[in-house]
Formats: sequence, structure tokens, C-alpha cells
Amino acid sequence: MATRVALKFMRECSLFGKVKFNDNSRHYFCTAASNGTAHTHPPPFPKKVPHFSKKGRLFTGAAIGLLIGGGAYASTVDEATFCGWLFSATKLVNPFFAFLDPEVAHRLAVSAAARGWVPIEKRPDPPILELEVWGRRFSNPIGLSAGFDKNAEAVEGLLGLGFGFVEVGSVTPVPQEGNPKPRIFRLRKEGAIINRCGFNSEGIVAVAKRLGAQHGKRKLETSSSSSLTEEEVVHGGKAGPGILGVNLGKNKTSEDAAADYVQGVHTLSQYADYLVINISSPNTPGLRQLQGRKQLKDLVKKVQAARDEMQWGEEGPPPLLVKIAPDLSKQDLEDIAAVALALRVDGLVSFSLFTIVPLTILLLTIYDDISVTWLLNDHIKHNHSKTDPVSKNPVAAETGGLSGKPLFNLSTNILKDMYILTKGRIPLIGCGGVSSGEDAYKKIRAGATLVQLYTAFAYGGPALIPMIKAELAECLERDGYKSIYEAIGADCR
Repeated sequence: MATRVALKFMRECSLFGKVKFNDNSRHYFCTAASNGTAHTHPPPFPKKVPHFSKKGRLFTGAAIGLLIGGGAYASTVDEATFCGWLFSATKLVNPFFAFLDPEVAHRLAVSAAARGWVPIEKRPDPPILELEVWGRRFSNPIGLSAGFDKNAEAVEGLLGLGFGFVEVGSVTPVPQEGNPKPRIFRLRKEGAIINRCGFNSEGIVAVAKRLGAQHGKRKLETSSSSSLTEEEVVHGGKAGPGILGVNLGKNKTSEDAAADYVQGVHTLSQYADYLVINISSPNTPGLRQLQGRKQLKDLVKKVQAARDEMQWGEEGPPPLLVKIAPDLSKQDLEDIAAVALALRVDGLVSFSLFTIVPLTILLLTIYDDISVTWLLNDHIKHNHSKTDPVSKNPVAAETGGLSGKPLFNLSTNILKDMYILTKGRIPLIGCGGVSSGEDAYKKIRAGATLVQLYTAFAYGGPALIPMIKAELAECLERDGYKSIYEAIGADCR
């Protein structure tokens, strides 16, 4: 293509020279005729236009040569190399987002992904990263946490970046604006973010329309494709070549949390590979009270029952996950673990015919959004969960939830505790401060089956994803693991 462009450029330059010469000639004859002068001899040849200098000709030739050579090289470069270039190129664009208001930058990033203005990962994931959870195949365990694509606007673009799974939401039954702006604050030096968005959402109906359209498109592509093998079609989930989770939230003004979650299940479960009951947000009044043993048990039973009464095909209903916050006492964690284990039996017996689903329906996500009322140790002050050096940052005075690097050790320790309390029987999603493949590896060794990130992605952009996957594969191979399953919970044994 570049060659054709270069040749066309050369022809146009040649034609331009000819047109200029002919125009000069015609002007000469016309002027002569108007003066009434007869010529017995051809008119004198116009004065020659001086040629370019030798340096100019060399420069032009070199430029055309580079254009042709570059095009020829690009046409022979393999897809993997070209894909790597595209992801690396995003490093040049990402710093400009730092000059924008955090929420404006967020909106631009979502819009770019929704319009396909982001690179598409064409390179296969390392085989050592592939795993199966809840009967669904993940090409890799690295996912995008809820909160980035709240309204399911950019699912296809985000999955195309190479995430193993993407979680949209939180989605509330009724649209709500969330808390007043500004509500997102950067702590760039610390690699952290404070937010108090408060479940801003366009509501279930808007999200259902988007997911429904995408689901229909996916089914059409699958049924019309004759080149894919059966194994390739099955790989991934309802959103395409990746797994889609839908995070369900509660409206601020709602007095019946269970009813809100049930409504979400009825409307969105047909489009999701898994569902999440989010009771972790510190920005919705009364939500954290649902993490008590009795309250959580009652809530999960109601939502689980609502899901199981729906009509499902061969693959069965989507797994139901519970998202908890890490700012809980040891007793709270024990209560949640006990409910999780107890509901395995109750769910299997009372609510579902699919005997594998009911316990795996309760996946506890170690969330990376620490409440402003954390009281875990002497390093954390009441109403300020921002530990040193974060507490020295002026932005730390803002109310909200903290996410990012400062929470890595804290959230990893709680992840390990939860793995031990649940005896390794329940898949855990680990997140909180993950910004490298080594971080993801530590989460997995602490008990995580899957790993989510958000804050690091906000700072690092698309180039971060292939880097984390490559580093994670190197960590597994370095320690002699042949599959990711072998590393799960290794530090808890």
C-alpha cells in the first residue's frame, strides 16, 4: 500500500510539472496572438525552470525510498509484532490524560474503547495462564474491575484489549446521578485514587439494551461463522472471546436491598457469565450493614432463589458472586466465610438442579476500595483510611474510598485469611493495588483464582495488560509451575 502511495505521489509530481509547462506555453501563444504579431518560426522555448539542487534531489529520493521501504517492511511484519507496536504507542497518548479532570479523562477513555479507538490484542495468551472456573474458560486470569465501564458502553473494546474478563457496573435498578462532583481524586505519586462516586448509573434498562444488542450480535456471528471449530466457539462467554461479569448495585433511596438485587438478576442475568452482589461500597448508606452473618445469609438466599426460578438452558444459570470490603474485623470475615460454606448445602438442596453451581455461585471478591471508617490497626485513623505516605498528601483529606498501590499488602493479607477460612473451596477474586505481573502472582499465591485491576489501568493504560500477562507467565515458569492452578493458594499451605 505504501508503495502504491509513493508511486502515485511521483506521478502526480510529474503531471504537475507538465501541466505547469503547458500552461506557460499556452499563455505565451495567447499573448502573441493578442498583439497581432505573426510568427514565421516557432516561438522561443520558455526559459527552463532550474532543477532542484543535488541535495534536494537526494533528500526527495531518500524520502520516497523510506516511504516505499517502510511500507514494504510493514507489509511483511507479522501480526504479533505490529500488535505490540500499537500497544506500546498508547504509552505516548496516556500521559495527556493526566492534564484532564479525572472524571473527564475517565469518560474519554470509556468513549475511546466504545468507539474502537483502542488496540485489539491479536496475540494468543500464554497457555500457562488459561484456566476454567464455573465451567467457563478464561484465556487468562487478569480482569478489569467494576467501576470503569459502569454502563456497559465499551465491553467489546475492553475485552479486545486482552483482559480475560471484564466486570461492568455497578448497575442500579433506577438511574441515579451518584454523589456531587468532584468525586474522583488522583494521588498520582502514590499510585492511588480516592473516589466517592456513589453508584452513578444509567440504570438496568439502559444496560440491558446495550448487553442485549451485543449478545444478539455475538450469537449471529457465531451461527454464521463456518471457519471456527466447535472448541473455538465455546471458548469465552456471552460477550465474545472473554468473560463478562455484571456487578449489581443498590439505589441510595431504596429501603429493600434484596429487591434491588433481585430486579438486577431478573433483567441482566441472561447476558452475564457471572453476577455480583456488591455490598462493599463505602459510598452508599447502609450497604455495609448487609455483611453481617444473618443479613448476608438472608440476602443471598433471596437473590439466589430469584435466579434459580428463571428458565435456563443447558449451561445453567450464571454464578452468583458476593463482593465484600476488606475493612472488616476478623469476626466479620469468619461470619462471611461461614455463610459461604453453609450456603453450599442450602443452595444445592433447596434452590438449584445444577449441583456444581450453588457453592461456586458465592465468590468472594476481595475488593480494593477501602472504607473511610477502617479500624484495622494503629496505622489507620478513624474516618481516614489513607495510610502513610498517602496521609501526607493533601488530597487524602477528601472523603471516599481509597484504591491502588497503598492497599496491596493489606488486601493481600485479607485475601489469604479468606482463603484459609473458606478452606480453599470457593474461588476468590483478588484485587487491590495490582500493577504488575509479580503483584498478580502474589495475589494468586495468596489464594486468588482470578485477579482484577482498575487503578493501575487508569494510570498505565492498555500497554499495562500485555505486560502483566507476560510477567505473570514468567513468574509461574520461574517457580516451576506447569499451570496456574498449581500456584493458587501456594502461600497458604
